[in-house]
Amino acid sequence: MILSHKKKKIALIGYRLSGGGSDKVMANLSLFFEKQGFEVDIIIVLDEVSFPYSGKLVNLGLLKNKSNGFFNKVKRLKALRDYLSQNKFDFIIDFRFRTKVIQELILARFIYNTKTIFTVHSFLIDHYMPNNSWLTRLMYNHCYANVAIVEEMKTLIETKHKLQNVVTIHNPIYLDEILEKQQENIEINFDYIIAVGQYENEIKQFDKLISSYAQSVLSQKQIHLVIVGNGNKSSLERVISENNISGFVHLLGYQNNPFKYLSKAKFLVLCSKNEGFPNVILESLACQTPVVSFDCDFGPRDMITSLENGLLVENQNWEKLTEAMNLFVLDETLYQNCKKNAFESIQLFLLDKIGQQWLNLMQVH
Repeated sequence: MILSHKKKKIALIGYRLSGGGSDKVMANLSLFFEKQGFEVDIIIVLDEVSFPYSGKLVNLGLLKNKSNGFFNKVKRLKALRDYLSQNKFDFIIDFRFRTKVIQELILARFIYNTKTIFTVHSFLIDHYMPNNSWLTRLMYNHCYANVAIVEEMKTLIETKHKLQNVVTIHNPIYLDEILEKQQENIEINFDYIIAVGQYENEIKQFDKLISSYAQSVLSQKQIHLVIVGNGNKSSLERVISENNISGFVHLLGYQNNPFKYLSKAKFLVLCSKNEGFPNVILESLACQTPVVSFDCDFGPRDMITSLENGLLVENQNWEKLTEAMNLFVLDETLYQNCKKNAFESIQLFLLDKIGQQWLNLMQVH
């Protein structure tokens, strides 16, 4: 009997290779899969690339025109179908959010032509599966697997939609990149805490964070607040002005390398309404920077052990958030203990460990 040594082929499909958490997970897994000997193709819908990745990039965003009309969408859908047909992949993994029901039904049932794994990256599972459970089962019960990124998300999907094929795999962290990039210099000559995220919508609640910071002792202690990410600056600038802290809050916009800011911060604050599995917590801990976070759904409680590597705060209690920020500044022993434990606490989430769980799921070793 002749054994085949042909490489396994895997297609990773996402919106882009920049910006969001699920895009970062896709980029990180491409590095792992190629290292394991897979032939990796990354297919993206938007022409945006900034994350390190491995494999062949198929950029459908280059086919998108300004009108993005019906015929242009059909053209891209056909290009995707033709590419998948020609390349005979062993697995397809879809990292996109999926809200257009007809389009997603066509993709799930007629275009994805091999073992397919769909991922769900948010507490808001309706961004990935129709609210109608019959439709969700029609689209996703037949596929190879649905991957939730925390156990509570898996339970939510199973309870709501009665899917039989849901598994939990956490997001991985690519440590090599962080250790290298955190060394870069920054032009900041003051102590600061940091918040990271896009604030185009209200989920990150940076306006309320600014007010909470203003109520704290941090500005009196000459500790500033730095916010990294894109969004509507004017609304945040108004809150800064109303609280008379314009010299203490700094909106740095999007940064290709957030790690150099995370590593030099006193601590990270996460104050979202909800999350999926906020990678920035792991990235901060990898930089030996502890975290103050709301105990929101989902993710923070999977990564933070309160008083060990950070502080978990009663969800949406802004007074308690201010108290937690004060505690980290006023109790140096507690702070140093959390800082000391930060790096060790991420070991379960390293890319090689999480990648192995993906190999186990696909039963390829």
